[in-house]
Amino acid sequence: MKLAVQYEMQRPTLDDHLVIEETLEQCILADEVGFDYLWFVEHHFLTGFSASPSPEVFYGALSRLTKRIRLGFGVVILPYHHPVRVAERVAMLDHLSHGRVDLGTGRSAVYEQTGMGIDPRDTREMWEESLSMIPKIWGSKIFEWEGRFWNVPPREVLPKPYQKPHPPLWVAALQPSTYQLAAEKGIGVLSFGASAPDVLKPHIDAYREAIRNAKPVGAVVNNQWCSSTLGYCGENNKEARELAVKSIKNFFGPGRPYVQDQKDIYAKLLESWGGVPDHLKQNFSRFVELEDKKDEVVDLSGGEAVSYAVWNRLDADTLCDRGVVIGGDPDSCIKALKLHEEAGCDQMMIMIQTESIPHEKVMKSLELFGKYVIPEFKKSEEKAPKTGSRL
Repeated sequence: MKLAVQYEMQRPTLDDHLVIEETLEQCILADEVGFDYLWFVEHHFLTGFSASPSPEVFYGALSRLTKRIRLGFGVVILPYHHPVRVAERVAMLDHLSHGRVDLGTGRSAVYEQTGMGIDPRDTREMWEESLSMIPKIWGSKIFEWEGRFWNVPPREVLPKPYQKPHPPLWVAALQPSTYQLAAEKGIGVLSFGASAPDVLKPHIDAYREAIRNAKPVGAVVNNQWCSSTLGYCGENNKEARELAVKSIKNFFGPGRPYVQDQKDIYAKLLESWGGVPDHLKQNFSRFVELEDKKDEVVDLSGGEAVSYAVWNRLDADTLCDRGVVIGGDPDSCIKALKLHEEAGCDQMMIMIQTESIPHEKVMKSLELFGKYVIPEFKKSEEKAPKTGSRL
């Protein structure tokens, strides 16, 4: 299983210049210690949460400052960009990095879509049309297109990618319908949302089965599943677990971008994180009594308030032992990652840099991953059979 570092570009006090400088330093170290991938989001208007609106610019610098780590777009929001420009920028970066680019795609959320003047009702079709166009742009001497959202008269589009036939294609996915769509189109899954591996396993198995009958949108099938979560590796197991769980609780806290305006989000998170553990079930009745306590339910109400109260009490040991969070000392992190590997995951991306974890601790965590954790997965990767259908 490959290991990756994921970035929203967060820090405790958002300073644009400082977060850029610190992130560059972290990414260079991630390359040096042996991480396989970097994945950067594209977000807009999320002040104080994400400072990554243009990963292609950031990757332009990293393409020359790193040597071997792959540079993954996690993701390009296709409805925001003309497909020709996406094809050009990704191909240019592929040359600058000597063939180290992966193209993840997605369509974002309503708050950002409306800020960009995009009708959310159109984004699914816009994503599909753009995704169909990009590999054809790369594979055609002269490209032309007449569609619903874009029209291109006969034109030669250069450069073509450095990788042949083209960079691997992926889609951001949060639900089974998108996993199925990825399989149908023969593209990789970027499974966001920090789910327990035993919860994801049936979906991974279904994806593997369905992709056998793919009608690939690109020149080849990218049969890979990549899961994501937050994490932190430290020398003190208890402290590191607590810090990692603090990160994920802040990340999915009330009002945060990934939960805002989502119906029953805490009930869904409870389910995706493996359900209510026995030691909380025994006291479940007392959570019902917390519905009217503002310090416990924040702005939630009814059954969702109860779900939040239970979710908020999921302890560090439960979340780390389940593999929901990759946290603790190196041995703890290895055990959690092995759960994902056993579930069929090809790659695990871990977000370490968050508002809860300062730059110095991120750097130390990267070093510990490189010294103790990554070597364990290099060994297993060397033993794994090669699969011709994967890029």
